[in-house]
Amino acid sequence: MIALYDDAIARRFEPFATSRPLSELRAGALLVRERWETALGVGSAGFISALHLQGFAEFDAPPFANRQTLAAGTWIVNARALPFLDGPASAVLQSALVITIAGRVAARRVDVDMRDERTLAALDDGSYVLVHDRALPDGTGDEAEALELDGVWMDEIWDLIGTLQPLLQRDIPALAATLHTTTLHAGGSPMVPNSPTVLGAHPVYVEAGAAIEPMAVFDTNAGPVLLRRGCHVQAFTRVVGPCYIGRDSIVTADRIAGSSIGDACRVHGELSSTIFIGHANKGHDGFVGHSVLGRWVNLGAGTITSNLKNTYGTVAMWTPDGIRNSGLQFLGTMFGDHVKTGIGLRLTTGCVLGAGANVFDTMPPKTVAPFSWGARAPYDPFDATKFVQTAERMMARRQVAFTDGGRAWWASVHAMSSADRRWPRV
Repeated sequence: MIALYDDAIARRFEPFATSRPLSELRAGALLVRERWETALGVGSAGFISALHLQGFAEFDAPPFANRQTLAAGTWIVNARALPFLDGPASAVLQSALVITIAGRVAARRVDVDMRDERTLAALDDGSYVLVHDRALPDGTGDEAEALELDGVWMDEIWDLIGTLQPLLQRDIPALAATLHTTTLHAGGSPMVPNSPTVLGAHPVYVEAGAAIEPMAVFDTNAGPVLLRRGCHVQAFTRVVGPCYIGRDSIVTADRIAGSSIGDACRVHGELSSTIFIGHANKGHDGFVGHSVLGRWVNLGAGTITSNLKNTYGTVAMWTPDGIRNSGLQFLGTMFGDHVKTGIGLRLTTGCVLGAGANVFDTMPPKTVAPFSWGARAPYDPFDATKFVQTAERMMARRQVAFTDGGRAWWASVHAMSSADRRWPRV
């Protein structure tokens, strides 16, 4: 089994660390948890993260596991490490005790039941460091015990965007090989009547149950496309690879390029190099680029993100450690879970909207604290009861129940965020 661990660095990946473990963020085509489950061929026993996430529960996510004894044989995985999906088969990993990526320890197997208080406390506060403690005298590890995987690391929250294209390029063919798909190529497919237009050398993988309307175009010059079951590509949509469209999502009537769209999303209007964790709505026009949308985000009609400065320089973004240079020329907005925007909203480069924020200015500040409400900064607090009512109504539209446990947990997150002085209150 796997225990997915958020170290101290991961716990500062706002705006998402407020309301979810890093393992439940989408990196490339999959959630981080799903990526490691695929790589190791085993399921997840739980996640280890900040104590305020103890009540987190979402679909098939494993439970909070900080104070659970980790049984011998369990993999502790640093959730910031992202192995490529086209690595060695999981059977190859069975003899390994340590997995490294780019020379850094990404996962290690527990030798004996892990239950001592010092270790549990270090896991609680994120100070526990994964190491290979079976070094040989020359400083190297036993080759039978250590295995290097090809992959990348997230050292900053914006690395979700910086790693998106290389991950999608390799994720899509690897995932498609595990699914029942029809492959479309340029020139059409005799197996698919009225097959859509495909441009470019890379394939379009269509899982059984996906729907494509006539006059959809797939541009695969830059990479492949994967359409999951239940998704729907409507007419007059141009999907540009590499691109992943998740189960039961609908994309329509514009250019959808280089993006990873999770399950049950609605995407209309131009989209570029953007990640939807899942269950988010961009149902109207407006450009969104190089951004990440948390679950249950709803963008009002005409919401637009800037992803490039007029100077063409690198973009700075707020973090809990202050405003820092991302080193990226293209970077849009980080939308925390349950963020809502009003119509005609304009977001400048490098924006951060905290979880639960509901704002409807013309142009908000670059950083908006969690659970902010209003049409002009300084914002009012979004009343906890009204937030829960709004979330419950949106979730019901996707036939997802807001449980009593969910209400209680979100109320605790709301209270914690109100006392969090790291966020600018403007």
